[in-house]
Amino acid sequence: MPLCRLLEAKGASTLRLPAVEIKPLGDRRALSAHLGDLDHFDLVIFTSANAVRFGVSFLDQRRGLTLAALGPATARALNQAGYRVAIHPNDSIDTEGLLRHAQLERVAGQRILIFKGGDGRELLREELTQRGATVVTADVYERAPTIPTAAALATVHERFAAGAMHVVTATSLEVGRNLLNLATGERAPPELRDEFEQMHWLVPSERVALGLRELGLKAPLLQASSAEDQDLVTALLRWRSSVSGA
Repeated sequence: MPLCRLLEAKGASTLRLPAVEIKPLGDRRALSAHLGDLDHFDLVIFTSANAVRFGVSFLDQRRGLTLAALGPATARALNQAGYRVAIHPNDSIDTEGLLRHAQLERVAGQRILIFKGGDGRELLREELTQRGATVVTADVYERAPTIPTAAALATVHERFAAGAMHVVTATSLEVGRNLLNLATGERAPPELRDEFEQMHWLVPSERVALGLRELGLKAPLLQASSAEDQDLVTALLRWRSSVSGA
């Protein structure tokens, strides 16, 4: 995991507890037939690096399509796949930032295709439709909660009990929700939920922070400027420096 490697390079000790599993979604042949010729779309939007991972093959090496990416990680994934991104906001990684892009302000009459996760936000589709575009969505992957073994959860508890854990990282609201559910599940040690409350939680945005509060999490939150790995590491180092007085 790149984030863990970055943290370890800074001297941190990390423990990986996957909370979400990414799986391909749907019948690809049926979806391809449904989408038809992608040259008929004025714009193709990818909402995440996972959307690129599971959806870029539908482009079928068409280099003349106008592509948009939600966030720098998504843009990098498209670039690495050999595609140029025409629309990519430099100051934001969320849907709202992409919608503020000048080229998306006037889309009336355009046909727009969005590659996304099956449980992703609908804001992008709804807003572009309201602006007069004909929007088609292609759900190419889904997120499923992981089911760690009792031994894996016991290891987490042991690290907490030994005072070797200081921060829980939740890179999305879904990850945070799943972690909290795991902590109260039948496989988890009974103390795990309280131990989660005693840790700082590192989150990528105010939206995730507010969502975790709504789920009942009272633990102190460290908010990074984005979900980019380097921004998460920077936020953690800034907090650690303030705690140590360095």
